[in-house]
Amino acid sequence: MKLLQNPPENLFFTGKGGVGKTSSSCAVAVTLADQGKKVLLVSTDPASNIDEIFSQVLSTNPQPIKGVAGLSAMNVDPEKAAEEYREKVIGPYRGVLPDVAIASMEEQLSGACTVEIAAFDQFTNLIGNTKITKNFDHVIFDTAPTGHTLRLLSLPTAWNGYIENTVSGTTCLGPLEGMVEKKDIYEASMKALADKNRTVLVLVSRPEKAALDEAERTAIELGEIGVTNMSIIVNGVFTAMGNDDPIANAMDQRGRDSLSAMPKTLSKLDRFDVPLRTQEILGTNILRQFFSAEDHKTHEPEVLTGALPESLADIIDDLAHKEQGMIMTMGKGGVGKTTIAARIAIDLATRGFNVLLSTTDPAAHVTDAVGCLRERLEVDQIDPNLEVEKYRKQVMETTGAALDDDGRALLEEDLNSPCTEEIAVFQAFARTVNQAQGQIVVLDTAPTGHTILLLDAAEAYHREISRLASDASDEVSKLLPRLRDPNFTRVLICTLAEATPVHEAAELQKDLRRAGIEPYAWIINQSLAPLDIQDPILKARKAQETKYISEVSNNHAKRTILEAWQESNIQKGKSSNAA
Repeated sequence: MKLLQNPPENLFFTGKGGVGKTSSSCAVAVTLADQGKKVLLVSTDPASNIDEIFSQVLSTNPQPIKGVAGLSAMNVDPEKAAEEYREKVIGPYRGVLPDVAIASMEEQLSGACTVEIAAFDQFTNLIGNTKITKNFDHVIFDTAPTGHTLRLLSLPTAWNGYIENTVSGTTCLGPLEGMVEKKDIYEASMKALADKNRTVLVLVSRPEKAALDEAERTAIELGEIGVTNMSIIVNGVFTAMGNDDPIANAMDQRGRDSLSAMPKTLSKLDRFDVPLRTQEILGTNILRQFFSAEDHKTHEPEVLTGALPESLADIIDDLAHKEQGMIMTMGKGGVGKTTIAARIAIDLATRGFNVLLSTTDPAAHVTDAVGCLRERLEVDQIDPNLEVEKYRKQVMETTGAALDDDGRALLEEDLNSPCTEEIAVFQAFARTVNQAQGQIVVLDTAPTGHTILLLDAAEAYHREISRLASDASDEVSKLLPRLRDPNFTRVLICTLAEATPVHEAAELQKDLRRAGIEPYAWIINQSLAPLDIQDPILKARKAQETKYISEVSNNHAKRTILEAWQESNIQKGKSSNAA
């Protein structure tokens, strides 16, 4: 692996949740330390599990890792940093602005963008301030900053206190003037990121189209701002052992097809494939074997015992008791929201219900998931690009009209935020929800609880100031009560039986509950647990799902649905719990 032959001082690992960023970064850290290097491993990921991997409680200061001479690790706490950042911004307004305005500001600064800015603030101290890092040959970061964050902080207007009114609804980042004193450190950090001799960005993916597409977007986004020294690790590459297991053969072929169609941007990079392992990556011994072509299985995990959770067919039976209302599939990318939504829509239409299937996901080919159109089933799509363009135009023609060129550049970059897309499609989403009267609407990828609360708080503040409630359309004003009504809306949280997807889904549930929305059920998708598998690697992976199925059932979900891995995601419109 070229990455390990002559690595620069800074290594950043990035990729979709659940692809193996943490495992890869930990394995590289152990490998370099074993070569005699002094290495600092830093996690800026709120869902990081490096403590679990090393079986050691870490803090915000470097601590030596037991059994690995030369390796130290630390956890940066972006959530805590974001909380401190929010209070620094909002504190001066407490007791000055009305409570409803404070609530609006607090919700506005609760988004992922604020957490990322706060995380960036923390790890720039490690790059730009050598007090901690001067004694290390390499600093490895689990989770890199996005191109949006870096572009935003590279704009000169970000440092002149332009964004002063957080209740205007134009930003989810809030005022940046509280960070002005760190401008020099930020600039030095971004120069280090773009310096090929000092930094390499490691894209981590799986042999799956969604993960590879996300890696390509990241590569393009960061390449546009000068971060071009990149490598890619494809984690979990599966090769079937023998020809007598049709499920293993189908999974093998799917991975091969995804890799053969790898985006051109990625195919040019130095690439290393890591085979799918029979056990979780836990402990230094396993990490030392991470880049080996062989799978050194140390034990046979326990097999799942007892009755399995319900199947998707069971939940559709219950959903079919209502002739109208909303069904929403939510979850992180790559967990199968679109195919689950399509299967539910097909089955309900087959049972004689009028169904509208729609999506807000620009990467979701919902028509392909459905296949041939069916009677009583209508397929629609909210085009985020179109909605975002309309929203940007509106903001630039209003808020942007009074700004100078630098101010407009900052506003334009702020409108590149992921939060902007959710806000932009919100009205279209409200129109779709309004259609769930007299028919069933199945929506793939709904707005998060943060977006719902953000717009609710902004609307509340607007009413407080203007004393006019008539400005909001009927469909928008009724939206939140409809989403909170369990008889009208049923939210299905989709995940996989793996650590990161489950933990990210748990955070999504907290977000929804803050907005007063209670999920109807969790769907653990693409599970091996219900299948008759002969391949030894997949048998071990099947057994490993046990604790995550139990965690979801016992700790998170009021109702758990287990859906089996399938070669074909849509089986002629029928749902089943077996392949």
